[in-house]
Amino acid sequence: MLAIAHAGCLVGIEAHPVEVEVQLGRGLPGFDIVGLPERGVRESRVRVKAALHSSGYSLPPRHLVLNLAPGDLRKTGSGFDLAIAVSVLAACGLVSTDRLATTLLAGELSLSGGLRHVPGVLAQLRSARERGLETAIIPEANAAEGALIDGIDVHVANELRDVVEWLCAGGSLRRAGERSVRAGEPGAGPRRAQVSVDLADVRGQAHARRALEIAAAGGHHLLFIGPPGGGKTMLARRLPTVLPTPTREEALEVATILGAAGFGVPHALSEVRRPFRAPHHTASAAALIGGGDPVRPGEVTLAHGGVLFLDELPELRRDVIETLRTTMEQGRVTIARARYRVDMPAQPLIVAAMNPCPCGYAGDPHRTCACGPERIARYQSRVSGPLLDRFDLHVSVPRVKARALRSTQAGETSAEVRSRVERVRADLGPTPPLDALLAQTEPEAVTLLETAVERMQLSARAYGKALRVARTIAALDARAKIARPHVAEALQYRSTRVAA
Repeated sequence: MLAIAHAGCLVGIEAHPVEVEVQLGRGLPGFDIVGLPERGVRESRVRVKAALHSSGYSLPPRHLVLNLAPGDLRKTGSGFDLAIAVSVLAACGLVSTDRLATTLLAGELSLSGGLRHVPGVLAQLRSARERGLETAIIPEANAAEGALIDGIDVHVANELRDVVEWLCAGGSLRRAGERSVRAGEPGAGPRRAQVSVDLADVRGQAHARRALEIAAAGGHHLLFIGPPGGGKTMLARRLPTVLPTPTREEALEVATILGAAGFGVPHALSEVRRPFRAPHHTASAAALIGGGDPVRPGEVTLAHGGVLFLDELPELRRDVIETLRTTMEQGRVTIARARYRVDMPAQPLIVAAMNPCPCGYAGDPHRTCACGPERIARYQSRVSGPLLDRFDLHVSVPRVKARALRSTQAGETSAEVRSRVERVRADLGPTPPLDALLAQTEPEAVTLLETAVERMQLSARAYGKALRVARTIAALDARAKIARPHVAEALQYRSTRVAA
């Protein structure tokens, strides 16, 4: 007898459909798995046999052949256990196939027959919904992910026996959204206290605050340059607080990435916040861009829709930060393997920070720089010109005076700035091509831009970026046309060399 169950295989952050086919044949008792299973999947037969025995089910002394289709997709992970166990029982005639044909099964089995948390359940649920499946059964520990999706009836279970009884219409399973996951369970999301930050905490740095608002409103990459202790990190950590609230689709995508990476997800899309990722400067290229076997998302994907902060930019390995050049332009990461290619979203706002020299005090009017010209040049050359060119805003963050630090007058709050950012994003819409931008620019502003490009020896890319920044500044001023003052301010944020 042949039985088929529906499962999914996580590749990057996307789930590919997999059909688990089991045939009960003649011959000596055995359990063969084919269909490019990696070691973790091959080991599932040991877990499945033990779980079936612990749950009170006995297998006939027959030969079992299990195929994971399609055969050209490498199968990884332990999430096939539940589908394998149920399809084996169905092949033995112990499970009705009426509900099996429209049901996704995902979960790892313990030796006692319990269901354990598996990563990427939300991605599997989205894939199942797209291919027309009506129902899904997932572990109780993944209930938070199941509660986030519409369009598919998601049930949760703790034991294999509960799943079998439900499939045979003799039991009941609760739906994923009926109650919250208990604190401490895998997938229940982080329970540590969240530290609240606000742009009002920043003292001084009016120029940097303005650049932060422009970056948030127009989605522009930002580079902070200044001495240690000037507030570069503090400013970067407050950028997510002024970004617009995620839409439902954006929140679902962020939650899918978190789930695929094995992190906890919130219990409701309204609780999803834009991510902030700050990898250490010793991070490898695979950690930043993604990679491994199986492929896992890197920091640029984990920060998708939020902020990726690269502190001490020149201290990162040259080959690591150069991988960002394509990502900053395309907003996606493609990782090629011999058998397949993995495409993942990677569209965060990238904020980088660096000192002007190794000691950090070049150009400081109050501190003496201990670095010679050659040492400064070597330090600055660690960041290539093409990479610097891809940052829309280059912002100097000088040392804050003590008088400004003890000031009790708070600046604008994040909520006030965010309201303007949301208005501007709604007004701007998609970025138009360069010709359309020039048509929106007053002749005097075009003349100023062209003159500045020649004198500052800016690249064609920098020309377009300056014009797009000017468009954002004009929108913040509620102007439909890009005027000369908007271009002049945008040009203040462009430089091809780091000032020392």
